[in-house]
Amino acid sequence: MKSSKSAPLYRRVRGILESARVIVARSVNSTQVVANWLVGREIVEEEQQGRVKAEYGAQLLADLSKRLKREYGNGYSVDNLELFRRFYYEYPVLLSEASPGRLPGIPISDALRRKLREKEIEHGYPARVDPKYGALLQISGSGGARVKSDAVRRKFIPAAAGGTSWAPGTLHPNLSWTHYRALLRMDKAEARAFYEIEAVRNNWAARELERQINSLLYERLAASKNRKGLMRLSVKGHEVQHPADIFKDPVVIEFLGLPESPRLVESDLEEALIGNLQAFLLELGKGFAFVARQQRLTLDGDHFYIDLVFYHTILKCYVIVELKTSKLTHQDLGQLQLYVNYFDRERRTKGDGPTLGLILCTDKNDAVVKYTLGPGQKTTIFASRYKLYLPTEVELKSELRRELKSLRGENS
Repeated sequence: MKSSKSAPLYRRVRGILESARVIVARSVNSTQVVANWLVGREIVEEEQQGRVKAEYGAQLLADLSKRLKREYGNGYSVDNLELFRRFYYEYPVLLSEASPGRLPGIPISDALRRKLREKEIEHGYPARVDPKYGALLQISGSGGARVKSDAVRRKFIPAAAGGTSWAPGTLHPNLSWTHYRALLRMDKAEARAFYEIEAVRNNWAARELERQINSLLYERLAASKNRKGLMRLSVKGHEVQHPADIFKDPVVIEFLGLPESPRLVESDLEEALIGNLQAFLLELGKGFAFVARQQRLTLDGDHFYIDLVFYHTILKCYVIVELKTSKLTHQDLGQLQLYVNYFDRERRTKGDGPTLGLILCTDKNDAVVKYTLGPGQKTTIFASRYKLYLPTEVELKSELRRELKSLRGENS
């Protein structure tokens, strides 16, 4: 048989084998997650027998770890066993009736849920399932509590995960133990739910999830939102409804590997962004499609060059990005206004929304932005700082506080 004749058969067989490989990988990942959750549950149940003191709990894990490592290797250190235990505390309904990965014969007893409730109130664990109300109860630092109805969470499940039966806090086959280990670092249940939704919706690898957590994506998106907006983040993930929803400040582009230097020129920054376009699109967020770089505009014989042009597939509009390796000036904003106005008049077609503009700069004076842009363009032209390194949590939170003050109209 000639190879050309067997090609269609080869493609079909290869598709079957590749699909099987993905299914096996997911099965292995889910099995590991379930096993770790069950180990955590066994530890918790052992500790809930009324004879547990802090010293006993520590000794229990040390003895268990010693025996398990002897038979199964170093993956069962005391630190890992403590992580399994925390996994069970933080995800008490991981294998619920609604979970597609639920295994038979491992229900969560009401008695154990009541014990979890007592222990959480005593030790301040952040979340549990209340057996009386069937709702997620969040324990606040002040000792108060607030109930988040399961009905509210179910309302947004389809938008959150592209399905009808999954919700944050329950097992998803696309999330490996490495994903859950990263999620367990989050102290806020709302932030953890947000990252779960985004990891599932965008098919993030564990490394990408780590990066998004380290760059405080949740905090950057939440900076300008009210309480209702924060709740929507935790149950629906990142929604794009308005132009302001697609821009972050600061934009973190540490993946370029460029040193911070006054000698950095815009052409080098642009070249690095194009060379790392996939990572840059992930940082920009959902909906961005690359169109062109250094796109030339000619106006009565004068030539102008736009650094980067994108099209946003959700908002249905062009997005023009200008790069500045210095502090933002009003001349920079004027230049961007020219480009935005040109695209609106010459490139925008029926069905397109208003063109948006973004300046990425090292620093900006919010008052300059406010008084340069008139009321008609403050919702279409934006300025964001960029970071060439992954800032510390303290640095990022300082940036976010500064931006929030600006959004509230306060003096910086």
